[in-house]
Amino acid sequence: MQDPSRVCNLHHSSRCKINVRRTFYRVFFLTSHRYYSALKTMEQLENVYFPRVSQYRFCQLMIENLPKLREDIKEISMSDLKDFLESIRKHSDKIGETAMKQREKSRNQCNIKQGVLTPSVLTVQDLVDFSPVYRCLHIYSVLGDEETFENYYRKQRKKQARLVLQPQSNMHETVDGYRRYFTQIVGFFVVEDHILHVTQGLVTRAYTDELWNMALSKIIAVLRAHSSYCTDPDLVLELKNLIVIFADTLQGYGFPVNRLFDLLFEIRDQYNETLLKKWAGVFRDIFEEDNYSPIPIVSEEEYKVVISKFPFQDPDLEKQPFPKKFPMSQSVPHIYIQVKEFIYASLKFSESLHRSSTEIDDMLRKSTNLLLTRTLSSCLLNLIRKPHIGLTELVQIIINTTHLEQACKYLEDFITNITNISQETVHTTRLYGLSTFKDARHAAEGEIYTKLNQKIDEFVQLADYDWTMSEPDGRASGYLMDLINFLRSIFQVFTHLPGKVAQTACMSACQHLSTSLMQMLLDSELKQISMGAVQQFNLDVIQCELFASSEPVPGFQGDTLQLAFIDLRQLLDLFMVWDWSTYLADYGQPASKYLRVNPNTALTLLEKMKDTSKKNNIFAQFRKNDRDKQKLIETVVKQLRSLVNGMSQHS
Repeated sequence: MQDPSRVCNLHHSSRCKINVRRTFYRVFFLTSHRYYSALKTMEQLENVYFPRVSQYRFCQLMIENLPKLREDIKEISMSDLKDFLESIRKHSDKIGETAMKQREKSRNQCNIKQGVLTPSVLTVQDLVDFSPVYRCLHIYSVLGDEETFENYYRKQRKKQARLVLQPQSNMHETVDGYRRYFTQIVGFFVVEDHILHVTQGLVTRAYTDELWNMALSKIIAVLRAHSSYCTDPDLVLELKNLIVIFADTLQGYGFPVNRLFDLLFEIRDQYNETLLKKWAGVFRDIFEEDNYSPIPIVSEEEYKVVISKFPFQDPDLEKQPFPKKFPMSQSVPHIYIQVKEFIYASLKFSESLHRSSTEIDDMLRKSTNLLLTRTLSSCLLNLIRKPHIGLTELVQIIINTTHLEQACKYLEDFITNITNISQETVHTTRLYGLSTFKDARHAAEGEIYTKLNQKIDEFVQLADYDWTMSEPDGRASGYLMDLINFLRSIFQVFTHLPGKVAQTACMSACQHLSTSLMQMLLDSELKQISMGAVQQFNLDVIQCELFASSEPVPGFQGDTLQLAFIDLRQLLDLFMVWDWSTYLADYGQPASKYLRVNPNTALTLLEKMKDTSKKNNIFAQFRKNDRDKQKLIETVVKQLRSLVNGMSQHS
C-alpha cells in the first residue's frame, strides 16, 4: 500500500509540472504579442515555479532557454522602436503643421490688447502611436538595460535632428519651402517634448535644451543665409509671419525663442531693402508716365478727387473759376500716395513682433527716411539728368519738389495717427524730406542753367557773319533774334519758379551769351574782321542789351542784367569811336570809360583789323588819306603790347 504523503507529493509535483508547461507555452505565445507581459511571466517562472520542479530535466532546459527568449524579445522590441523612429521621421511635418496651425488659430483668437496667448490644444497622441516606445522602455527596464536603450534612442534622434535641420537648396524660392522646413522642426521637438513628459529618464530637460540650442543656432544660420537671397518683399513678409508662428509654437512647448525674434530684426532690414527696391521701380514708372504739366481741372468733382489724394491748400486757387490748374503735375499726388503705401507695407513687418508703439514709430520713421533720402532722391536725380527732360520739365520738377516738401508734415501726422506717438516726444525721429527735396531742387536748378546754356550754344552755332563786309545790314542777325525770342518764351515759364532761381537762370543765360559772343570775336580761327562786320556785330549786341533792359524776369535792380554785356559794349564802343587816346590815357583808373576792356583783348581784335590784304581794310584807307594815322595805329599797337607784357610780368 502506497504512503499517502508520497502520493500527495506526487500529485503536487505533477500539478507543478503541468503549470510550468502551461506557463512556458504562454511565454512563447506572449513573445509574439505582448513582450512586457512575457518578461513578467518569465520572472514568475524563475521565482515561483522553477524552484519547485528544478529536479526535472525539462525544467533545466527551460531555464537554459530563458536568456535566449529575453534576447529575442529585446531584438523584436528594438525592431519595433526602429519602425517607430522611421514613422515619426516621416510624419514630423504633419505633426508640426498641425501644431503650428493650432497655434496660429490660438493667436488669432487671443486677446491682443492683453497679450494673452491661449495654450496649444494639440494632442500628439492623436497623430502618433507611442506604444512601441513605452513597450521598449519597459522591456529594457525589466531587463536592467535602460542605459543602452536611452543611448540608442538619443543617438538616433540626434541623427534625425541633423537631417531635419538641413534645408533644401532652393528653400528660399517659395514660402512653401520655408513652411516645410519649419513644420518638420516643430514636429521633431513636439515629439521630444511629449517623450520628456510621459517617460522617466528616456530624455531629460537638460538633453532637450542642449538639442534645442544646437538646433536654434543651425536654424538661425540657415534663415540668415536663405533670407538674404529674397528679393520679393511679399515673400520676406510671409517668411516673417512663418517665423513668428514657428517661434510662438515652440515657445508654447517651453523652448526659448528670443534669438529668433532678434533674427527678425535682421530680416526686417532685409525686408526694408526689398521694399526700397520695389518702390524705386514704382517711382520710376510714375516719373515716366508724368507729362510734367500742371494738373487741369474742369469741375468741383475733379478738384475734390485731387485734394483727396494730396494735401494741397491754396485759398486763391479755390476762389478761381473752372477750368483751372493745380500748380503741380500728376506725379505729385501719385508719389504722395505711394509713400503712404510704403509706410503701410513697412508697418506689416512690425506686427506680432511684441514691440512697443514707440519702437514701431521709430522703425516706421527710419524706413520712411530711407525711402525719401535714398530711393526717392536717387530717382529724382536720375530723372533730372535724363537727356529727354527739357527746360519746361525741369521747371515743373522744381515746382513739384516744393509741394512734396510741404507735404512732409502730413506724412509725419500720418505716422503719428498709426502709432499714437506724439511728434513732440524727445526721441521721435524726424522725416528728412526737407533735405531730400532741397537737394533735388538744387540739382534741377543746376541742370536748368546747363541746358539753357546748351540751347544758347545751339543758336550761336547758327551764326553766319560775313567778317569782311564793308557795311552792316542795318538789322540784327536772324539767329540772334531767334535766340532772344526763345529766351523770352522760356523765361515766361520761369515765372512759376522761386524768384531767385528765375533771376539766377536769366543772369546766367545773359552772361553765357555775352561770353559766347566775345569768344566768337576773339576766335583764333578768325584772322580778319572789317569795320562793317564790327558794326553788324554791334547791332546784335544792342538787341541783347535791349532784351536785358526789358526785365525778362522780374526782381532785378536797375541795370544789373545789362551789366552782363558791359565787356562787349565797352570793347565795341572803343573800336567804333576809335577812342584810343582816352583808353590809353585812362587805363588803370577806376573811373576809366573803358575799364572793362582788357589790353590783350583789344590787341587781339586790333590785330584782326590790321590785315592790309583787303582793299577795303580800314588801315589801307588811312594810308591813302593820311600816313600820320598809320603811325598812330602802330603807336597804339606798341602801347597795347607794352600793357600786355606788363600784365604778364606782374602776374
